[in-house]
Amino acid sequence: MTTTYLAQLVGSVLVLAGIVELLRRRQLTEKYAVLWLFVGILLLVFTVFPGILGWSSDLLGVAVPSNLLFFVGIVFLVGVVLHLSWEVSRLENETRKLAEDQAILRLEVEQLQKDKRENVTE
Repeated sequence: MTTTYLAQLVGSVLVLAGIVELLRRRQLTEKYAVLWLFVGILLLVFTVFPGILGWSSDLLGVAVPSNLLFFVGIVFLVGVVLHLSWEVSRLENETRKLAEDQAILRLEVEQLQKDKRENVTE
C-alpha cells in the first residue's frame, strides 16, 4: 500500500464518517442524506477500486480518468447549486407570504384593540 492510496482511503472514510455524523446530529436532513451518502460511498468505491475510474473513462472515450472525475464533479455541483437556488427561491416566496399574513393579522389585532377601547369609553 502506498502512502497516497492510504491517504485517499483515510480521506474517503473521513468524508463518509462526516456525512454520517451530520445525519446523526440531525444537521443534514433526510432529503439530502441519500444524495450525500451516495456520493460518500461512490468516493469510497473509487478509492478502493481505482480501476473503475480508468475503465469508465475508456468506455466514455475520455483520455485522462481524472478529467472524467472533474467533469462529473462539476456537473454534480451545478445540479446541487441549481437545486439549492430553487429551494431558496421557494423559501423566499414562503417567507414573503408569511410576512404579509403576519402584517394582516397584526392590523386586525390592532383594529380589534381599538374597537375594544372605543366600546369601553362609551
